[in-house]
Amino acid sequence: MFSIKHPLIFKLASILFLLGTTSYTTPSFQIALLKYSGGGDWYANPTSLPNLVKFANRNLLTNISEDIATVDVGNPELMNYPIVHMTGHGNIIFSDQEVQNLRNYLIAGGFLHIDDNYGMDKYIRPQLKRVFPELELLELPFDHPIYHQKYNFQNGLPKIHEHDGKPAQGFGLIYEGRLIVFYTYECDLGDGWEDPSVHGDSDPTRQKALQMGANILQYVFTTKH
Repeated sequence: MFSIKHPLIFKLASILFLLGTTSYTTPSFQIALLKYSGGGDWYANPTSLPNLVKFANRNLLTNISEDIATVDVGNPELMNYPIVHMTGHGNIIFSDQEVQNLRNYLIAGGFLHIDDNYGMDKYIRPQLKRVFPELELLELPFDHPIYHQKYNFQNGLPKIHEHDGKPAQGFGLIYEGRLIVFYTYECDLGDGWEDPSVHGDSDPTRQKALQMGANILQYVFTTKH
């Protein structure tokens, strides 16, 4: 397990990402699911991340471990994961120590993808404001590079599930010119990554979700650092 505290180590992870499975038999790195307090179901969509990793390894020739880690917001081992994923439907509470730990992680080079699984929005926004009081969540323009990696999404995030009839939106926290948090809202990407039997999504819908997820991974390792 590597630490992202040193920028050279993060660059090594980027190189391994680009080399992919054709050169390495041992997985280059591991991604993690973020566990938080407050009662929200941080554990939602259990098949989503393994399916996304398999898709990326197959289509981007990456070499990501299919063993998804779980890490608490306040755990110093957060520094071991280049990208962490957060999801759920309900309440989220960060302690002061967790706020500082997450801030340190993101400033050090980490990346947080938050996927609103419907009902998360009113809880996550105040917590993010505690982590970065000086920053505002900004909607990313459709020409942002995260939408134009291996797969092109000319109109931004794909709409995977309908809830309130609102368009899918991608928001970001940008720190010193670097996108550190990508928040996918009214989109349900994670639902689209799940096994087909879970939500009954069509193959084209699941493909769009997985392609956008692969773009996120590719962006983290080839663009932002």
